[in-house]
Amino acid sequence: MILMLREIAVTLRFMRANMLETLTQDYVRTARAKGLADRRVLYKHALRNAVTPIVTLLGLSIPGLFGGAVITETVFSWPGMGKAILDALVSKDFNVVMVCLMMLALLTVVFQLLTDLAYGLVDPRIRYS
Repeated sequence: MILMLREIAVTLRFMRANMLETLTQDYVRTARAKGLADRRVLYKHALRNAVTPIVTLLGLSIPGLFGGAVITETVFSWPGMGKAILDALVSKDFNVVMVCLMMLALLTVVFQLLTDLAYGLVDPRIRYS
């Protein structure tokens, strides 16, 4: 929760800015002019187009949370991967550091793949065939 608090605030501010920008677009005005209900305009037209950058932001921030665990686990003296990396660096146990950093790199690659696959769900223009 400590690590996510900042990310939630950044994501919400970014989402708000994207929605305000999207609501001024021509296709949203056209949908409202056709007489569609506000709920349908917001969810089907505006939100689907505004959420694509949010997916990118989330995909990049989740691996960063694991990197931020080093500081949080050190400050609060919690056992975990971040504390293990710091202890290994202090004791010059570079094999443990390399394994932990490889795991962080693998997490980054996996979450980037999941982000790319999520684009197909949120953006109807993207098709994987």
